Amino acid sequence: MPFSSTSLPSGAETEPRDPRRAMWRGWRLTCPNCGTGPMMGRYLEVRQSCPVCGEALHHHRADDGPAWATIMIAGHLMAPLMLFVFETFRPAAWVMAIGFSAVFTVLSLFLLPRLKGVFVGFQWAKRMHGFGGPRRPLDDSAGDPY
Repeated sequence: MPFSSTSLPSGAETEPRDPRRAMWRGWRLTCPNCGTGPMMGRYLEVRQSCPVCGEALHHHRADDGPAWATIMIAGHLMAPLMLFVFETFRPAAWVMAIGFSAVFTVLSLFLLPRLKGVFVGFQWAKRMHGFGGPRRPLDDSAGDPY
């Protein structure tokens, strides 16, 4: 069954969404649509819908992306800082271990919900996973060998 233009939604459903604005709103932990309603119900739990504008948020598929990005960012910030502190001040090993573990933990706890908001905002802006995009039927005539 080929995709036809008659199944495309019209009006507000096809307007382009600004990914940068949606990602910024996600970073601020607010709804990617209105920017005022809270996105998170609890620490990492995305609400089913925005309490202000009613935008459905349950479609997100952030999965492990925010955790991966948190580790990458925090690790890339901490590694040069650890090297600098060690070379400059030469603290005891236990001081470095405890100090940098605490800093890494706090940084990760700060970044994780914000990066999850960024992922949800990006998915909303690109209409991924049911965020208002047209649903295209599967085309079995493509001859997929798998």
